Amino acid sequence: MTIENMPADAATKVLPQDVQMIIGGGHVDAADGQTFEVVNPATGEVIAHAPLGGKADVDRAVVAAQKAFDGPWSKFSAAKRGRTLQKFSDLVKKANEELAQLESRNVGKPITSARGDALAVGFIFEYYAGAANKVFGETIPVAKQPSLDFTLREPIGVVGLIVPWNYPINMASWKLGPALAAGNTCILKPASLTPLTALRLGELALEAGFPPGVVNVVTGPGGTAGAAIAAHPGIGKVAFTGETTTGQEIMRLASGNVKKVSLELGGKSPNIVFADADLDRFARESPYAVFDNAGQDCCARSRIFVERSVHEQVVEAFVAATRSVVVGDPSDDKTQIGSLVSMKQRDRVLDYVALGREEGAELILGGEAPTGDAFDRGAFLMPAVFDACRTDMRIVREEIFGPVVAIIPFDDEADAIRQANDTPYGLAGSIWSRDIGKALRVAKAVKVGVLSVNSNYGIHTEAPFGGYKMSGTGRELGMHAMDLYTEIKNVFVDLS
Repeated sequence: MTIENMPADAATKVLPQDVQMIIGGGHVDAADGQTFEVVNPATGEVIAHAPLGGKADVDRAVVAAQKAFDGPWSKFSAAKRGRTLQKFSDLVKKANEELAQLESRNVGKPITSARGDALAVGFIFEYYAGAANKVFGETIPVAKQPSLDFTLREPIGVVGLIVPWNYPINMASWKLGPALAAGNTCILKPASLTPLTALRLGELALEAGFPPGVVNVVTGPGGTAGAAIAAHPGIGKVAFTGETTTGQEIMRLASGNVKKVSLELGGKSPNIVFADADLDRFARESPYAVFDNAGQDCCARSRIFVERSVHEQVVEAFVAATRSVVVGDPSDDKTQIGSLVSMKQRDRVLDYVALGREEGAELILGGEAPTGDAFDRGAFLMPAVFDACRTDMRIVREEIFGPVVAIIPFDDEADAIRQANDTPYGLAGSIWSRDIGKALRVAKAVKVGVLSVNSNYGIHTEAPFGGYKMSGTGRELGMHAMDLYTEIKNVFVDLS
């Protein structure tokens, strides 16, 4: 690993700005006037003050969203919804650099990654602009004749969208896109650590022509604003991305009015490397599969299973590739890993690094905070590589959400499958082998929702994304996401 030199004034100084929530088309403060600080985790500086929203603010947003759903939004045809989403997409693409700078400063991720994230959001909205008028019902030949039986796909109504801090703008688009295409009105709640791009999206949605109240953005903690969304009787569906324990609580809160729930939760994804794989390519590409975004990714391939006969070779190559990864100032185009999202998160990851050593795993690279004036103010951490790991270790079983990888040897195909499935999670994973038959057998046997063969890239706008087991319920992206935001109504007509 290399550390990019960071001058003391590396990040551009930005005076804190006061931002407001968007409810009913207007910019508003929290009902009680309280605010919280938004911090740049790479520098420790306060960059904004945001409203500390709570139940009263969620109540206001539900009223505004229901009014829009019953009023002007209901008069938009599917084609008009699509045209408005396309305008939204165009505005997001035009604002790419602005959104990327906000995301980079708020999350601490490299500016090059933030630009890619913002660009992807524009294409997500473009995809769902095209999907808006392609949600069909069906005719069904029922036994009772003469008759006509058909189905309608209708919007749910007011939906709550709760998004995390690791990919704030992306996760917002994954939910807003299909929800709006299907004709719902939305209450978007970003994580309290990272509210800035969500608020800007809310402004761009108004500029695109969505009627007031169609897109509302409420900022505040998950324990108050998030819980109020999950429990609110006026919200018909809640979509959540975040940690598994919070998802479980959302399921409990949503049971009050039996609202629809979709959850994209934690992961501990396997990266399975067979001896017949292209080992050089694996080593070259796989550090980014776990260390990208400082490891704060539910899909991070944080468990590497290596066939025993090539274990030493793969470890050596992976470590060599990791040494070349540049950790540094997120605003520098050369930086590949920025800071973690907060000092609290870094401390949590450091605790896991210490725990791994206590458990008997061998720390062969990294795992320490870089030093120097600029680094001391930020939540930076060098990527950690553990070898000699076992599946019963906590660093192998628990989601760390930081730049830490555990390497585990396996003996044969059956052993690889057994160890890969020895986890409560089932989100994503990769399989590396030149034997396509073997790769497909393993793909069928590994219990995850998203798998890649000879690649670590598993997320596509057009394809479903989601997990097995404790990694969640439902599928986002592609046309499958439209199922999450529509009701199916069956209509039977007796023609006798």
